[in-house]
Amino acid sequence: MAWFTLHLLSLLWAVAGTRTQTRNSCSVPSAQQPLVDGMQVLMENSVTSSSFPNPSILIAMNLAGAYNVEARQLLTDELMASDTADLTVGQLALTIMALTSSCQDPGDRVSTLQKQMENWAPSSSDAEASAFYGPGLAILALCQKNSEETLPIAVRFSKTLLANSSPFNVDTGAVATLALTCMYDKIPVGSDEAYRTLFGQVLKDIVENISIRIESNGIIGNIYSTGLAMQALSVTPEQPNEAWNCEKTMDIILDEIKQGKFHNPMSIAQILPSLKGKTYLDVPQVSCTPGHEVQPTLPNDLSPVPTSATNITVIYTINNQLRGVELLFNVTIDVSVKSGSVLLVVLEEAQCKNSMFKFETTMTSWGPVVSSINNIAENINHKTYWQFLSGTTPLNEGVADYIPFDHEHITANFTQY
Repeated sequence: MAWFTLHLLSLLWAVAGTRTQTRNSCSVPSAQQPLVDGMQVLMENSVTSSSFPNPSILIAMNLAGAYNVEARQLLTDELMASDTADLTVGQLALTIMALTSSCQDPGDRVSTLQKQMENWAPSSSDAEASAFYGPGLAILALCQKNSEETLPIAVRFSKTLLANSSPFNVDTGAVATLALTCMYDKIPVGSDEAYRTLFGQVLKDIVENISIRIESNGIIGNIYSTGLAMQALSVTPEQPNEAWNCEKTMDIILDEIKQGKFHNPMSIAQILPSLKGKTYLDVPQVSCTPGHEVQPTLPNDLSPVPTSATNITVIYTINNQLRGVELLFNVTIDVSVKSGSVLLVVLEEAQCKNSMFKFETTMTSWGPVVSSINNIAENINHKTYWQFLSGTTPLNEGVADYIPFDHEHITANFTQY
């Protein structure tokens, strides 16, 4: 009798997991499709044997339908062979979803993530919102593999989110929405209604928080958080009080693509699924049946525009005024670089002119991140990092992507969050 009950519950979980999702989405106009295809090709061309093996790129390739099957296979093989020992729960979760989207067995990575999440707890009740980003991805990945075993973890995660008092973060909210929507959709018929009530309450709170951060032009948070937010708003069972205008968001994103704002492979990976009408919830349904890959129709202006030979001057300041740090300083230097150079070139030139501007970077899925300047390094335990600003406005792009303008004042400020 007990076996039959367990078997019946398993069937109910399986049936619940295949329930048709309600979508609130919009599509790219056919005339704009070459623009999206060109962006996808740019992302796929970033995959080389020497590049950072980014699981987010593989997920986006498989959800969109890869054009470069060799790049997809290379990235799949690299992730299959990668060492997971030093990965965070978020990185491990993305790796599991990436391999799943390529129809590969993640192996013991799933049980490893399950154990890590069973022991997960935020550092405090007011832990910063970003601390929930990785665990949200973990619950999403585990939900797609075994939602029944993930239920206690998702319940604890939800209650912790409700109790958290830190400022809201759109990226984290979007990931949490996708994770809890997966759990909400897989609650079996006849289960304790408290699960649905809890997940529904958290989803309602998060979605309202995302909704009030929709700008008048359709951007959600900022242009780089909009992709994940579009995924979340398109599938959540709890819609915001004020209806989301998906078409307006789609229009502004397409305009930003035309302006070249999405050239970083990671930024493309986060926006591409929504432009293709997909979300991370579609990962288990990706078909890996070999087909005839159709090469995209690319826009005529995809080729890079040659940069001007003229030089510009960038005013660059490094500043550390944090108490308790051994060396305080505020130093400014004028740097001359070719027009169209990225900020990283400015930093390299400044380093050559003055040893105080020596810096180090750490490679991430978003590209290089400055981790140390003038021998003052970021410290996760002290919650310190180097923040870059244009004037007084924080930059939305990394040093390898942001292009300064003539006489712009860039500040690297050692900051505590």
